Amino acid sequence: MKSFNEKYPYIAAWVQDGTVEIGYNDYDDVFLRVIDAGGVVWESNKSYLNLDDAFSDMNTAIESWCIENGIELKL
Repeated sequence: MKSFNEKYPYIAAWVQDGTVEIGYNDYDDVFLRVIDAGGVVWESNKSYLNLDDAFSDMNTAIESWCIENGIELKL
């Protein structure tokens, strides 16, 4: 079985300096949120079949955002 860092390397690297939020709040239907010093960089779908799907989506979103913004995370 892979470790979290192996399965979701971009999430593991992101949380060293950024923030991820998991769970719902009172003001929207977002389940996951990725935040940096400038604010929210990604928000997820309303729901997922399981956490693996949710984390895979988040990991891909962080990777894409980093590529688009020229950010290199230490994986």
